[in-house]
Amino acid sequence: MSSISAITEATAALAPTFTGELLQPKDAGYDQARRVHNGLIDKHPALIARCRGVADVVDAIALTRKLGLELAVRGGGHNVAGRATVDGGVMIDLSLMKGIHVDARARTVRAEGGTTWAEVNRATQLHGLAVTGGVVSSTGVAGLTLGGGFGWLMGKHGLALDNLLSVEMVTADGKIVTASASEEPDLFWAVRGGGGNFGIVTSFEFRLHPVGPTVTGGLVAHPFERARETLRFFRDSTRALPDEHILFGGLIHAPDGNKLAAMVTCHSGPLADGEKAMRPLKSFGTPVMDVLGPMAYSALNSMLDAAYPKGALNYWKSSFLTQLSDEAIDTLIACFAQCPTPMGQVLIEHMHGAATRVGPTETAYPHRAEGYNLLVLSEWTSPADNERCIAWARDTYSRMQPFFGAARYVNYLGHDESSEALAAAYGVNYRRLRQVKARFDPANLFRMNHNIEPLG
Repeated sequence: MSSISAITEATAALAPTFTGELLQPKDAGYDQARRVHNGLIDKHPALIARCRGVADVVDAIALTRKLGLELAVRGGGHNVAGRATVDGGVMIDLSLMKGIHVDARARTVRAEGGTTWAEVNRATQLHGLAVTGGVVSSTGVAGLTLGGGFGWLMGKHGLALDNLLSVEMVTADGKIVTASASEEPDLFWAVRGGGGNFGIVTSFEFRLHPVGPTVTGGLVAHPFERARETLRFFRDSTRALPDEHILFGGLIHAPDGNKLAAMVTCHSGPLADGEKAMRPLKSFGTPVMDVLGPMAYSALNSMLDAAYPKGALNYWKSSFLTQLSDEAIDTLIACFAQCPTPMGQVLIEHMHGAATRVGPTETAYPHRAEGYNLLVLSEWTSPADNERCIAWARDTYSRMQPFFGAARYVNYLGHDESSEALAAAYGVNYRRLRQVKARFDPANLFRMNHNIEPLG
């Protein structure tokens, strides 16, 4: 562990050539820069290196190794486990790296490691193009893509990582490498699902698809007393969806605090097809909220942003369901009836189509079966509520255990998950991931994540 004086001296030596910002605890802007999206995470790095380019990243890695400190990497900072920061170590912060280049003719986009999906969508939609991104637009491109990438377009175009063409990465030894199908193919395989375990991805190249600018979608909600019927209708509706149609279900709170059963959806095909697809959703029951219809794709991608404000306290539990049975629905409703926070929700994400037509070993992301992922999302604002809000999420997860399969989604794993959860997230690809890790990061410098230990 380096002393404060050693860190200060090394930082001063680097500062003349560093184009970004080097922040220590005494510096203006440090307290704001250290914070991540999840307010439950409150860590204090010894140094924050806010990089503006690849050379800054190379130098920040070298400085970290010289000081012998732990290293965390921040892209969008959305990871619920708070792995983007570290106590007493170095946070390499990519949030100033916002470069985006769209090649409309080739239908590709290159986005730097600090971009968010809102920023990428803004640039690509100028050309009527898009790639599968998150369902919350403030989510970082890096974290979502490297762990999987659920989104509104995954039925038609696959997960975010399925659309990767290449990445530029700085490895633990400071080398700049390109990974693609033809260059470093093992590394390219590993980054598509293995997270930030192998280096720092400074830019992503994605394949784009014609989407929008107007799609059909939105939200429809029913009284909580109709939750059983609503979730059964949701389940039945997902059995024969076309690739263009994504449908999620859930239990949420209205702005006034009342509990609701809701469905959120996107149809990215022709508007006439989208309008037809919405008819059953609009005609079911008597909704208390119906905002289904044509809207800009960028607007739909930001529709849920207000439910995930920066700084709110978050604790999540998540697993894939084997099936959405009547018993599972009833158990979930009973649990949500006890939710202690008006910001809490449960989300049932349905996966089908192109995202399921990739073999479990073709990319490092292994979970390709059609079905449902359940996310128990406890969110609140007062630290005084920490205990009861965390307890509700854990209790709900425990009561839903009989309905879970073995698979977990790495992007939803919290800070207190076991090694068994990690193995469940990486699945059949875990051993191969450890082999790739041993080649590119044998000393496990990049371990402040859902860590893949190098195979020794």
